[in-house]
Amino acid sequence: MDENYLVTKSNYFIMNSHYDLSFQEQKIILTLASMVQPEDTEFKEYKFKIKDFIKLLGLKDQGKYTEVPKITKELMKKVFEIKEGKDIIQLAWLSSARYKTGEGTVVLKFDSNLKPYMLQLNTVFTNYKLANILSMKSKYSPRIYEILKCNEYKKQGYIEIEISELRKLLKTEKIYPLYNDLKRKIIEKAQKELKKLTDISFEFEEIKTGRKVTALKFYIHSTKSDNKAREEVCVTTEKSITEVEKSSSELTSRVKDLFKEDITSLEAKSILDIAKGDINIIKEKYVLAQNVDKIGSVVGWMLRAIMNDYQAPKGKTKEGTFNNYEQRKYDGKDGGMTYKTIENKLLGWEENEKDGVGEEFQQAKY
Repeated sequence: MDENYLVTKSNYFIMNSHYDLSFQEQKIILTLASMVQPEDTEFKEYKFKIKDFIKLLGLKDQGKYTEVPKITKELMKKVFEIKEGKDIIQLAWLSSARYKTGEGTVVLKFDSNLKPYMLQLNTVFTNYKLANILSMKSKYSPRIYEILKCNEYKKQGYIEIEISELRKLLKTEKIYPLYNDLKRKIIEKAQKELKKLTDISFEFEEIKTGRKVTALKFYIHSTKSDNKAREEVCVTTEKSITEVEKSSSELTSRVKDLFKEDITSLEAKSILDIAKGDINIIKEKYVLAQNVDKIGSVVGWMLRAIMNDYQAPKGKTKEGTFNNYEQRKYDGKDGGMTYKTIENKLLGWEENEKDGVGEEFQQAKY
């Protein structure tokens, strides 16, 4: 456990996931995320000493050793949501927490469904040192930090977020219903903490519709030379941001051009992220989509097809311009779960239910 370790997340995940965690729970998740290595292809089990965990969580009373299992138990109950196209997927953070009482250690493991957002990322993602968030006090500050960090190098110099969307990202739809309370208790607190503790700071401008504040413009500034995280490493540096944005924009445009349907740039980027930047995989699955009679959301179907590696049933795929490439091969399992099980979870199917489209493509793999 080292505050100089890097936390890595896809930008899509940061900007499209809605969750509500206590600051202690966020410390656990972000510390665990900092243990993941860039070359990892699967989530590993990460072992921590209970005494280090107690220090991390700031537990001081005499019952601190019994508090840690309670905190991780509650964390395992926390289900959160991420938007993928028109779909909303419900996910859990952890798959297990094992306490080795004789050793005084706890072993944690991320849920395998988080893989597309935290492992083998090669398109647009953000790195930051764990040190940036560990000393914060407000539970909303780490979340605001991540949102602003992944938009640090916007060409226009700011990011504009609607108040309604900001409330969703922070899971505060029912908290502080008055804007002035949201501003004073969340945004201004985060502003002070980020300036004091992290490698970025921000100013904000209120955008009004009539008399009502409906959006905020966040102007993000780098403060690397003024804080303890000054050696922080980010995937998008000031020198390379133009090239990164240009490459990402070109790939997104290529994805949009593949589709007969009208999809947004955000939807194209989500497909690109799930495919880990591999255009051929996107072409392959889109050909399969052309052979399906009824698809409610082509974007949602494509995301599932790529994640679960749908394969064409023999003799049923039409010849098309995108058929000249090799298909990927998988062993059919992911973290102890079959791809079929993962698909069922994503789609909300029960184990004994069948769907003509999903079942047909899954059967073709075995």
